[in-house]
Amino acid sequence: MEPEQSSQSGDHYLSLKARVRALTDGETDAISLMATVACEVHHSDQRFDWTGFYRVVSPGLLKIRPYQGGHGCLVIPFDKGVCGACASTQKVQLVPDVDAFPGHIACASSTRSELVLPVFDASRSLIAVFDIDSDQPDAFGDGDAAALSEILELVFGGLS
Repeated sequence: MEPEQSSQSGDHYLSLKARVRALTDGETDAISLMATVACEVHHSDQRFDWTGFYRVVSPGLLKIRPYQGGHGCLVIPFDKGVCGACASTQKVQLVPDVDAFPGHIACASSTRSELVLPVFDASRSLIAVFDIDSDQPDAFGDGDAAALSEILELVFGGLS
């Protein structure tokens, strides 16, 4: 199966959502769910160069969890980088040019743009952020953020 390239393809995300739903149905272990989502999302689109989760491990601190791609940063404080901004604001961070983002953490020198989404459990507590890096500038749009947020809600929104 060839990965999709276009963020304009609603069919791409409908297909991804169906695959993720089928693979995660009934699973309640957050780490297993993160591993499956990271893998499926990463291999679904050629724009996705690094795809993974940073889990909230203590107040103000994220640590790396399942991911696909090269090495990621091991620890990210809430006050550092795009992932930290997502965690501290609990809002999607859509960054078309990481070099223009104040305080960007360069875990990989190839990263040009980034999309980071908050991940909430059933009580709406932030449990992680989902980070997608691209080696292409301006690789992500609002459609990507909306579709991926919907997938994250589907998978993690029922966890207690």
